[in-house]
Amino acid sequence: MKMMIGTSLLAGSLLLTGATAAVAQAKPTLGPYGYGAVKLGMTVKQARATGEAAGKTPSGGMCTDWDLKKVPNAKNSVETYMSPTVGLAAIFAAKGMETPEGIKIGSTAKQLKAAYPRIKKNFHGYYTIKVSGNKKAYYSFEVTRGKVASYGIALNKQDCFN
Repeated sequence: MKMMIGTSLLAGSLLLTGATAAVAQAKPTLGPYGYGAVKLGMTVKQARATGEAAGKTPSGGMCTDWDLKKVPNAKNSVETYMSPTVGLAAIFAAKGMETPEGIKIGSTAKQLKAAYPRIKKNFHGYYTIKVSGNKKAYYSFEVTRGKVASYGIALNKQDCFN
């Protein structure tokens, strides 16, 4: 009987550990290098090889818009920009994505400033800060009516937008 209880407890803990790992994998963060297997700086070939990104349409400039397959996308929105010179230049958050510091669409400006005490508002009106752990990238947050309305991560040397 003791053996059965011990085996049941072990099996239960393995199931619980497996479920926790699956949940953690199901919700990757946006940053510091990208989202899931899709990483900033990847070439078109590398991005396609992940199975998580798909080319969509030219954006009017030299960059192309891409979708992330596992993320719900609003119609006519851009999830990523692919540049012919720097590769995957930027990834924009969809609802439910969050930074490693827990900021997501809908976070308050107070939460944003608490998570990133050195964040600054740029001349375009966006709050920007270097990504902790990746000196080649920055976050940009749009705050409307006191809440994060949109945000993304981009290479410092991206050439797809301002």
